[in-house]
Formats: sequence, structure tokens, C-alpha cells
Amino acid sequence: MQFTISCRAPRNGAGKDTEARSAPRLGCEGSSTPLQGAESGVVHVSQGHAKNTYLISQHRSAVLLLVLLLASCTQQMADQPRYDPLQASDFFPNGSSARPLPDGVIPHDYPAKQDWRDTGMINGKPADRFPFPIDNAVMLRGQQRYNIYCSPCHDYIGTGNGMAAIRGFQRKPPSFHSAELRGDPVGHFFDVMTNGFGSMPSYANQIPIRDRWAITAYIRALQLSQSATINDVPASERQKLESEKEK
Repeated sequence: MQFTISCRAPRNGAGKDTEARSAPRLGCEGSSTPLQGAESGVVHVSQGHAKNTYLISQHRSAVLLLVLLLASCTQQMADQPRYDPLQASDFFPNGSSARPLPDGVIPHDYPAKQDWRDTGMINGKPADRFPFPIDNAVMLRGQQRYNIYCSPCHDYIGTGNGMAAIRGFQRKPPSFHSAELRGDPVGHFFDVMTNGFGSMPSYANQIPIRDRWAITAYIRALQLSQSATINDVPASERQKLESEKEK
């Protein structure tokens, strides 16, 4: 706001007013009533000028904000010179912008898969044996991992009636107890867990190699549990079962 100060003071006690340097008497423009505490001055306030000053200040603030926003939207890093994948280049002698990888480099997320223990394949066919002995600890580990990762779709006994399959799949997973899957070698199940099959994704990132073999061993146990006969039971255990049956 702009203030214009004019002062009036009596000369030698006379009735005429003259301008003076002091301005203790204050009053607003358009009013003859002095402000409280004023004696000899009047302050004239121009409301129109104050409004224009306020608008100019707001305009400057808006311009400054716009400049900051425009500066933050620049694409200098995105528009910098670069080569697209496999684009030709005159800079390198071979004319290619892509640089050859040093000898011995492998992708960081794909370990070397050469042994059939890592692939489940022998000479391009599913392995028909396990890469390590299967004992009780391996079976218990396989049961635990199966219940965590496999049972939601394949259920706990491997019939393909898991809760996720029932509620969300248009086509249920096959039963492990079908004649086809009972006849498949163990490398088939390891390969499916590693690379996926049909609508089933790969579980290589979730399940380590040894656990995949342990799950495969447990699947074999499930298959045997649903199709075994008394003749498949060891002789020592068979006698116990027969004696319990007679009771």
C-alpha cells in the first residue's frame, strides 16, 4: 500500500493552517476524522493502487512457479546422444555400437547348466534317476516344499484339485496318479518345475535345485501311496500290517 502524508499545523496560534514537517495527525483519504493518537498529519491510502500492487505480486509469483515447473520438465538426460540396441556406429572399427562381451562372461541370473543335476536331462532326455541318495531327511524336505509351493494347485495328494485350481483355473492341473505321469521319469517333474509347462510358470527362482529334486522324490512317494499294493511293502513291514489287519 502507498501512503501520502500531508501535515497541517497552526502558525503562532492563528486560525490558518500551514504545511509542517511533522505529521503526528493521521487520517484516511476521504475522511476528515483523524486516526487515534494523531494531531497534525493525514495519511492518504489509495485502495486501487494497493490492489494493483497485490495483483502484480501474485503475477510475479505465478511466473516464478511456472519457470520452476518448466525447468523440472526438461528431458536433457532422455534426449542426450545415445545408440539404440544393435544400431550401426562409425565410431568403432567394426561399425557396430554394441560391444562384444569379454571372454568367459555369463548372465548374472543364469548359472551354467551343464550337469544333469541342474537340468534334469541326460542326453536331451529326462533323467531316470536322482543325482543324490534319497533318505528320510530329503523326503521330509520334499514334503514341506511340496505343501508350500505345489499343494495350492495340485492339492496335498496330487490329484490336481487344489484350492487355487478349483477357484481360479479353467483347466485343472493333471493328476500325478494318471498312468502317463506315473510312467514319466523323475527328470520330467524336475524339468517342469525348472522351466514351466503349459499354464504352470517356472519355479526356478523360488525353489533351489536340491529342493526341486526333493519335491520330485515326494511326488514319487505320493504316486506310490495311491497305487501301492501289499506286495510293494517290505517283507518286515508286511508282517506287521497283516497282524494289525487280523486284529
